[in-house]
Amino acid sequence: MTIAGSDSGGGAGIQADLKTFAVLGVWGTSAITSVTVQNTQEVSAASDMPADIVAAQIRAVAGDIGLDAAKTGMLSSAEIISAVSGALEELRIRNLVVDPVFVSKHGYRLLREDAVESLRNELLPLAALVTPNLAEAGGLVGFDVTTERDMPRAAERLLAMGAAAALVKGGHLEGGQADDLYADGDRTEWIRGERIDSVHTHGTGCVLSAAVAAHLARGDDRFDAVVKAKAFVTEAIRHAPRVGRGIGPVDPGWSLRTGSRNAAEVLRRRG
Repeated sequence: MTIAGSDSGGGAGIQADLKTFAVLGVWGTSAITSVTVQNTQEVSAASDMPADIVAAQIRAVAGDIGLDAAKTGMLSSAEIISAVSGALEELRIRNLVVDPVFVSKHGYRLLREDAVESLRNELLPLAALVTPNLAEAGGLVGFDVTTERDMPRAAERLLAMGAAAALVKGGHLEGGQADDLYADGDRTEWIRGERIDSVHTHGTGCVLSAAVAAHLARGDDRFDAVVKAKAFVTEAIRHAPRVGRGIGPVDPGWSLRTGSRNAAEVLRRRG
């Protein structure tokens, strides 16, 4: 399940998550938290769903279809975070990936300042994995996270807040690589990644966290799920469809569209 906002441009949020789920061979469901008005050039408006309706969507799906894994994206208010956290705790969802969305690629704030404490105190302790970028990590831990040296300290702080594991993403680091740091208390490991020179990066965090959730639902352990998701989103950036006149989306369907051997591997796994 994706518990996130709707992106009218189709590049991020529940639209990107559901595409990722489908490509990776799991059945995707959704609980919509907000409706955004956006395209590749801007986010011009957003409207939140009532918090009780968000929680009701989660319970409705869990009570019938079931949930092997879930991920959260845009949770704009303290009320929505509390409702989501309450439903997930009640349902005892173990495989929860928290993507702490603070700001859109266009600079539109998607998480209210007064909701950050709710995210820290209510949702992080339920997370099997939290996946912040550098700015989001800084917003959660309360100090600047801008270099590779800052990332281990940030990961340790996220674990102390209750997350079972943290993936501090280094996509905004300076230099030629896009390296992420994984930590779970027993294991701390750099996951090295190629930096793709592209302005079309809309939806990267959504696709990565959705791919982790999909692999967890399929039975992979947490670290393997992260490694596979990292490789998946790198190719999604490489094969971005270059639509729109602004920050275009990445392509979760890259393997199907290119007809690569990776697509064949996905199909074999489905079979």
